[in-house]
Amino acid sequence: MSDLTAATTDIDSRLEGHRVELTGYCYRMLGSAFEAEDAVQDTLVRAWRNIEKFEGRSSLRSWLYRIATNVCLDMLNAGNKRARPVDLSGPTPLAQAALNPLPENTWLEPMPDGRILPTVADPAEAAVARESVRLAFVAALQHLPPKQRAVLILREVLAWKASEVAELLDTSVASVNSALQRARATLTDHQGDAATADAADPLDEEQRKLLERYVAAFEGYDMKALTALLHEDAVMTMPPFDLWLQGHDDIAGFMTSFGASCAGSRLVATSANGTPAFAHYKPHPDGPGFVPWAVQVIDISDGAITGMHCFLDTPRWFPLFGLPDHLDADAA
Repeated sequence: MSDLTAATTDIDSRLEGHRVELTGYCYRMLGSAFEAEDAVQDTLVRAWRNIEKFEGRSSLRSWLYRIATNVCLDMLNAGNKRARPVDLSGPTPLAQAALNPLPENTWLEPMPDGRILPTVADPAEAAVARESVRLAFVAALQHLPPKQRAVLILREVLAWKASEVAELLDTSVASVNSALQRARATLTDHQGDAATADAADPLDEEQRKLLERYVAAFEGYDMKALTALLHEDAVMTMPPFDLWLQGHDDIAGFMTSFGASCAGSRLVATSANGTPAFAHYKPHPDGPGFVPWAVQVIDISDGAITGMHCFLDTPRWFPLFGLPDHLDADAA
């Protein structure tokens, strides 16, 4: 191997080693799985093209975060703010339920844990990382102006010093501290259920049993058993539809009316946004086996399921999560 080839391979490896954490950062900034991955790819390409200009006055990691921040700020100049259905309207009573899709760029998107949560040895650091990619937390971040968003993520999630953030953003420490104070106040107003969801990694025995009962009830389409697992104010969302339901009675009623074709479905465990998740396969309408229907992201609090967030655009989500596009009829 030539010296040039070896150097190129070393640069590639060093840049690639930061991909997961950069994707997590860009996802928190943008609220979109695919935009985050595009932003990181753009960041790494820019870094590769300008590696000779990297003077080593900061670490490679800090330099990459500077590039990624600028990429995200440029993308956010379009003004789009992604949201969950619960952020846009009140709950819809079952009697008034209607399925109205909104454009893809309306919605906060789910993200597989493996693409945004780097392996860390410190359990406390890992817990902060998981909490900071939950749907409710990322949705709350969308209410912050872009630079405040960057400041809060860098300071509160990634534990950067104020001086480091000031250098990255070419501003003063006083400006960083002021932006952080304003961001904290706004986040408190909008965080809501992000602050109340239980930790999900590792799952404790009670949580594991709760999810096992949930799978059994859902696959058996046993609404009595399912209702017993849901908090009385549990919510069910179904992007790209703006409809969302609140309360176990309306959720069960929807599943046995609009969602009746999901009877006999299969759930395959996965993980997303730092919480338990399932790939939902419904019976194939024209033959044996099961076909993709949704990625379900589950919220748990105080021993009950408080949220079922069902992302229905499976041609986008199942490949992202590395999920098969079909289950055989004998799938357990």
